[in-house]
Amino acid sequence: MSIDDTAGIGFATMRGRNYPSIRQFTVFLENRVGQLLEVVRRFEGSKVRIVALSISDAAECAFVRFLLSHPEEGREILERAGLAIIESDLIGVELPESPQPLLQICTALLQAEVNIVQAYPLIVRPHGRAAVALMVDHIDMGLETLAAKGFTMITEGDLVEDE
Repeated sequence: MSIDDTAGIGFATMRGRNYPSIRQFTVFLENRVGQLLEVVRRFEGSKVRIVALSISDAAECAFVRFLLSHPEEGREILERAGLAIIESDLIGVELPESPQPLLQICTALLQAEVNIVQAYPLIVRPHGRAAVALMVDHIDMGLETLAAKGFTMITEGDLVEDE
């Protein structure tokens, strides 16, 4: 069997450093002094950096959401720590140069009837520009919509510093 060089092979479902979404890891922690520090210290001595962080707090517990520079290695570190992890795909998008960049993003998603479930800023500035991570109810539609409107997406490869 021969393979035609022009035959397209779809890799849309494969994950990689340049897949158009970025992975979020959610960890459940007891609401006790030092719990976050214990988790953050687990990345010490590794190449994994926390590039975004969000904490949802309640009386007895907290959900800590991380975006990591090296998600595969980060997942291994969190699993070795015995932490329960939820992995989700988010959209990373650069904020455009305008007085109201979030207004432009929200308007584009609203026009496509895509709901934003979570949003938080990235600590790092890929390409030297501010960026946000968005969890939406329809990620493929959100990615298509923002790309069609000319927004620049952040990939996992953009979260890695030159090594």
